[in-house]
Amino acid sequence: MTRGTHPFQVSDEVAEALDEGRPVVALESTIISHGLPRPRNLEAAQEFEDILRTAGVVPATIAVLDGVPRIGLDDEGVRRIAGEEMAKASVRDLPILAAKGASGATTVAATAYLAGKAGVRVFATGGLGGVHRGASESFDESADLNSLALSGVTVVSAGVKSVLDIPATLERLETLSVPVVGYRTTDFPSFWLSASGHTLDWSVDDAAEIARVMRGQDELGHGQGIVVANPIPADMQWDPAEHDSVLQTAFAAADAAGVTGKAVTPFLLGFIVEASGGRSLEVNLDIARNNVRLAAEIAIAWSALNASADD
Repeated sequence: MTRGTHPFQVSDEVAEALDEGRPVVALESTIISHGLPRPRNLEAAQEFEDILRTAGVVPATIAVLDGVPRIGLDDEGVRRIAGEEMAKASVRDLPILAAKGASGATTVAATAYLAGKAGVRVFATGGLGGVHRGASESFDESADLNSLALSGVTVVSAGVKSVLDIPATLERLETLSVPVVGYRTTDFPSFWLSASGHTLDWSVDDAAEIARVMRGQDELGHGQGIVVANPIPADMQWDPAEHDSVLQTAFAAADAAGVTGKAVTPFLLGFIVEASGGRSLEVNLDIARNNVRLAAEIAIAWSALNASADD
């Protein structure tokens, strides 16, 4: 069952949790439909929701099904995003999917946007999109960044993938006035690796502090989201030497194949999965689990902070 009508629907479970001030965490669907092989993707989707439920948090997996954005999926909805071929849907695609009655798995940008529209304040993903290498010529920049500037949602991620231009991404977030805080670190993580060598201005020590940053953003900001950069523990990261070797081989392969522009990053990511023998996918899953757990803690702290303010 869902509540609401066009343009989006919120499941009863999510709507009731929001009405009662209980913790809710948004989850994207692109990582399930496009980021993992079948049937591993369905198992992962169910595991991410189970991590949240075990922590006492309501999961709000987001996708567009038959033209309707849905915030919170039932079991059948989760099976659909794992089993059906569907578009990768960013914010710009939402009205087209609505008009066609088509389905789409939401990217970070679309998930953050829809979560914000529904009032879900915390979102766990793997890694953010960002400014692509060579963007000074291609102008290739992820819509994730602009969406974060408008959504008002706190996004927990392991930084951005190392195939992207990390310093340019951080500069762009600064221009957009999106706060970026490291979770117990001032070294911005680079997804598969727990550090990138790029220093952040601020770190936070626990979920309660992040909740207070969210409160301050509501009071002093102008609607931006917040990025919580949560590095994968060093003992779980991809071996740095192997990572660097595979990455260099991937860049060389892209050059040799004449891949340019927006096709570069999908080519690189696909190549890396193959060249790593699947190791990068296993690290992807560890990253997602780590981020979902922290997002649960933040949502609980946010709920508690709001409850104490109402007393």
